[in-house]
Amino acid sequence: MLALLLAGACTGVPENRQIVLPDPPKAQQAPSLATRREHNRILAAYGGAYDDPKLQVVISRTVDKLVAASDRPDLRYHVTLLNSPAINAFALPSGELYITRGLVALANDTSELASVLAHEMSHIIARHAAIREDQARRVALVSAVVNEVLTDPDAGARALAKSKIALSSFSRAQEFEADRIGVGIAARAGYDPYGAVRFLSSMGRNADLKAPVKNPDTRPVEFLSSHPATPDRIRNARNNARGYTAPGPGIRDKGDYLAALDGMVYGEDPNEGYVRGRRFLHPKLGFTFMAPDGFSMENTAQALLGVKADGKSALRLDVVRVPAEQSLSDYLASGWLENIDRNSIKNTVIGGFRAATAVARGTQWSFRLYAIRFGSDVFRFIYASKQLTPAVDRAFSQSIETFRRLTLAEIDATKPLRLALVMVKPGDTAERLARRMTIDDRGAKRFRVLNGLGPREQPKVGDQVKIVVE
Repeated sequence: MLALLLAGACTGVPENRQIVLPDPPKAQQAPSLATRREHNRILAAYGGAYDDPKLQVVISRTVDKLVAASDRPDLRYHVTLLNSPAINAFALPSGELYITRGLVALANDTSELASVLAHEMSHIIARHAAIREDQARRVALVSAVVNEVLTDPDAGARALAKSKIALSSFSRAQEFEADRIGVGIAARAGYDPYGAVRFLSSMGRNADLKAPVKNPDTRPVEFLSSHPATPDRIRNARNNARGYTAPGPGIRDKGDYLAALDGMVYGEDPNEGYVRGRRFLHPKLGFTFMAPDGFSMENTAQALLGVKADGKSALRLDVVRVPAEQSLSDYLASGWLENIDRNSIKNTVIGGFRAATAVARGTQWSFRLYAIRFGSDVFRFIYASKQLTPAVDRAFSQSIETFRRLTLAEIDATKPLRLALVMVKPGDTAERLARRMTIDDRGAKRFRVLNGLGPREQPKVGDQVKIVVE
């Protein structure tokens, strides 16, 4: 998948002039079968499209200005806003642009959004996306993913994750070029070219908030998971912007942009469940459980992931189908995970549901496994620790014992989080405003990241800021 603003940035200061580019494809014809397949795959991987007329107006208006200022004003783009909390954007050579609502929520003005869109347009204008698609076509990546998803859900999920990694990489030179072209397009369109600097800075701070999930097979595939916004990257973005103007001038449209975000869903979609501190609730599937003390959790399309602050313990929850005639103890012994201690396999009951548990030991990690039959599904819990002491194992046991069915009242009461705008009043600080948010995990840090503030920066009286509420 074609990710935005990737690892490298231009090392030189751009000149204030038109850039000579290779000719892109001569005509934008009806989407090909491969493009339609890729579009459908993207929708499936990112929770479908997010319908928000206010945001669509802002996005469309921004794209129109950027197109008019680009070196190819004859090209047309179609932008899809994806219903995903991931922070990502990418482009197809057909002119399809994709941005997630997680990315839109992180940005704080239209110039920051413009920096992302201009960068993605640059990949199309400079034919990077077409080159990348040719490489993908040669290995038949798209058709392989589609076929595997249709025939084997588990294999499809693995192939999907691999394809997202494989399609996320442009060459360093291509990224330098797209960064440079994108800043130029945004500046000529009248937007503040320093929007890229601010957005990259927010991306870096947001990455610091994420749980340190270290397994590359389970880490969510998004921009910062493989291409961090390093200080060098931010410095180069600033140098690019200086080639066009000094800090200050340029359209930011912060008020209009924030107004469009008011009420937008924040975080997980109801179909994927919600993380609320250490508690995970899935209204659609109808269950909940609590992670052990000290754990932070991250919900991905493939699994729920958790890690303890010290990095010495972790958990994973996913869902599989196990034939009704196969016992859960037999399933645990069937090779689901290597190095199972067969003597540790036991049948049990958890939350009123049939279950089985076992221990597996590797060279560096040991695992406490649980399989719980919940209707036609089986929930697989993997609790991992570098030292599975009795105390640690007891903490895992206490966690799994919180697994239960949600009541109808709880399901009705569980609502998605949303962004709300509030005006900063005298005496308001980041810490005080963070206490008004539903999210209590590192609240002040999250508030600052969400509002583009530095680690010690305070909001200004009279400004509109974003908070997260139910």
